Amino acid sequence: MAAFRNFNVSRHLPSVSFVALALVVITAFAAVLVYVGVYNIGADAPHSKAVYWLIDGVRDRSIAVRARNIEPPADLNSQSRIATGAGLYAEMCSGCHLAPGMEKTEISQGLYPQAPELSRGLAHSPAQQFWMIKHGVKLTAMPAWGRTHDDQLIWDMVAFVGKLPSLTPAQYKAIVASAPADHDEIMKEMPSMMKEQSAPVR
Repeated sequence: MAAFRNFNVSRHLPSVSFVALALVVITAFAAVLVYVGVYNIGADAPHSKAVYWLIDGVRDRSIAVRARNIEPPADLNSQSRIATGAGLYAEMCSGCHLAPGMEKTEISQGLYPQAPELSRGLAHSPAQQFWMIKHGVKLTAMPAWGRTHDDQLIWDMVAFVGKLPSLTPAQYKAIVASAPADHDEIMKEMPSMMKEQSAPVR
């Protein structure tokens, strides 16, 4: 115990000047790597396992933290929400996320990271799905639909995504065909959003 009390931590730490020099060297090295274009940013060149693991972890934790206080509506599983969400999904989402019985599209094959096929299920909670649909996800093709669609419509999409894995191709086609209104009609019922879209960018 006496030896422990007399242990001088500062003597075993690197000096401030050494740490500063190391940071300068690391920063300069990173800058050189960026400047010479070492990292291939092409969508047809997959990340290394380490980079993919890091990005995956950052994304999932970011979504989980920001969605933790979101409460799904009590009627999330209502048929009206699911039906409206089906029409929105078919028009806005199926090109990337596909649907039961749907062949891969040109867009879905060219995306990186690949958009998850939602008919196979999604590990994220409804609150997390809502956050992703509303705010989008950086460095992917996932747009922030909250810029053009209100929360009610986004919850409609979440309701349908939850139902999607249980649908057969025939059931999917039927529920989309029975959607209550097409996309243009739905958007006409959102005057605040349409006004926002038409406002000049400053």
